[in-house]
Amino acid sequence: MPDPATYRPKPGEIPVEPGVYRFRDPAGRVIYVGKAKSLRARLANYFQDLSALHPRTMAMVTTAASVEWTVVATEVEALQLEYSWIKEFDPRFNVKYRDDKSYPYLAVTMGEQVPRVQVLRGAKRKGTRYFGPYTHAWAIRETVDLLLRVFPVRTCSAGVYKRAGQVGRPCLLGYIDKCSAPCVGKISPEDHKALAQDFCDFMAGNTARFVRRAEQQMKAAAAELDYERAARLRDDLGALTKALEKSAVVLPDATDADVFAIADDELEAAVQVFHVRGGRVRGQRGWISEKVEDVGTPELVEQLLLQVYGGESGEGVPREVLVPELPATVESDVEDWLSELRGSRVDLRVPQRGDKRALLETVHRNATQALALHKTRRGGDLTTRSLALTELQEALGLDEAPLRIECYDVSHTQETNVVASMVVFEDGLPKKSDYRRFAVRGDEGGLDDTRAMREVLTRRFRRLRTEEAAGPITETADGVEVETSGAVSGEVLAGLDPETGRPRRFAYAPNLVVVDGGQPQVEAAARALADVGVVDVALCGLAKRLEEVWLPGETHPVVLPRTSQGLFLLQRVRDEAHRFAITYHRAKRSKAMTTSALDGVPGLGQARKSALLRHFGSVKKLRAATVEEVAAVPGMGPRTAAAVVEALAARTPEPAVNTATGELID
Repeated sequence: MPDPATYRPKPGEIPVEPGVYRFRDPAGRVIYVGKAKSLRARLANYFQDLSALHPRTMAMVTTAASVEWTVVATEVEALQLEYSWIKEFDPRFNVKYRDDKSYPYLAVTMGEQVPRVQVLRGAKRKGTRYFGPYTHAWAIRETVDLLLRVFPVRTCSAGVYKRAGQVGRPCLLGYIDKCSAPCVGKISPEDHKALAQDFCDFMAGNTARFVRRAEQQMKAAAAELDYERAARLRDDLGALTKALEKSAVVLPDATDADVFAIADDELEAAVQVFHVRGGRVRGQRGWISEKVEDVGTPELVEQLLLQVYGGESGEGVPREVLVPELPATVESDVEDWLSELRGSRVDLRVPQRGDKRALLETVHRNATQALALHKTRRGGDLTTRSLALTELQEALGLDEAPLRIECYDVSHTQETNVVASMVVFEDGLPKKSDYRRFAVRGDEGGLDDTRAMREVLTRRFRRLRTEEAAGPITETADGVEVETSGAVSGEVLAGLDPETGRPRRFAYAPNLVVVDGGQPQVEAAARALADVGVVDVALCGLAKRLEEVWLPGETHPVVLPRTSQGLFLLQRVRDEAHRFAITYHRAKRSKAMTTSALDGVPGLGQARKSALLRHFGSVKKLRAATVEEVAAVPGMGPRTAAAVVEALAARTPEPAVNTATGELID
């Protein structure tokens, strides 16, 4: 493994101007490309103490064997050069957004003498107008088929067009009036080009004038008693309306924007973009990217814009680009670069309110669902799950693969409403019927994370030992007594309570216990297991900041490779435990915030509470009422009325505070 000190340049040799730098491995391959406002300040960050670097950055600098740089005049030039080098070298440590296909566009070849409508993928061609991208090619063909009634532009290839001109006979579309047949001279090339321009205007969002024109012509034909022509125009109007319905109106008609959203975790990021043209969503795209570096949303946005628009000729860059956060580079640099590509001003911003903010939230929901679906598919693959369990067995030094994993997480707000969760994964898949939640009581003398974790594990494994000590269970099956051991995992009858006949809640011991946290939480969990006498269950912790795996008694963590399926499984288990814990915590906190002075009064249910508050108007007035006045409320008896008065008298009301002055209100 190369030592960064062996190829570190002297600080005085590195210029302070903006530029682009490249790290190369011993074979000379470029493994990372970056840009900087000041090369000297940026490169100095890579050559500090390795222990201070993020593990992924440390992996990059220890893989590299040399670094070189190129000075440019401005940060915009650095942005352009960085993109071109990323495209050229495809560095392994740069963030890459890749999908599994190129998305289709609806293209009109306006650069030709007789324009043609077609579906195109890949690089943009000069002189061709593009609309999209669309998710599916069939969506484009459906739209074109509808619009050819109104705008009969040619769709045939050059060979078919040439042959039709030679034989003097149009193709089938020419006979059914879905092509104006310029090949045989039914329409002049100039008029056909004007027809293609109208088609482009309609696709660009200028739809109102065409709908208005069709309505006026239909009414005029009906007034002249030309009902056949009126019927054709009616059908044309229906085709236009149906084509418009295929694109949801989300913004004003003149709006052209691309709306980006990102949902990410420590290892991967899901990107979604909605292409809005003429106020309508014309297309949608999505990517799943592996995060090689420890980068935040601004850096992801910057790399995303570079890769999405870097190959555009300018026609694909809209007037507005809406993002969840502004790029890491100074805003004007990316805006200037996009404006240069488009040839006019591009507004790059984060929407704060209104329809555009609502659309951004919709795109973000799509990104979140895409990331969840990706993880579900990845976790649902049998081969991948087997590999993950094998990797965990090797990394943690286990005798066998951890087929049953239990993960624990603690959730609280400043040590109030402290709860914990236990989630179970069997064979790499969640087993939600075995999930449990705990209300932490403070048995260990406090309610901080470590004491709460120790209490929860003590309660869980003490219960397990109690159920194991219950001994064999005798059940009757078809008149024959069957004896099974309550400590045997996997037996149907083993998990039954002998008194109630119901399944035991903690009947099975896990192969691996995972706690959400680092070394302190792991040591607290180890003490809990030792106190209960559990010695045959493996234990580890997953620290969220650097995704390190901690083992009890170890001074250094286990760092799994970023692409490890075992790490992915641990993350999924940890995230599920966190979700389950925080859901319970929020429910408990909400319940605590809506308590009433009438709670806990014997014989007083929700209906009687509502009746009392309706009658007296407030708890303050109810507190001043006598037993007889309370008993006079419909549904209240003397005994319950006395209990209410007694309970309210025993509970001293909290003094009210004037929030403006801080004074107590009498």
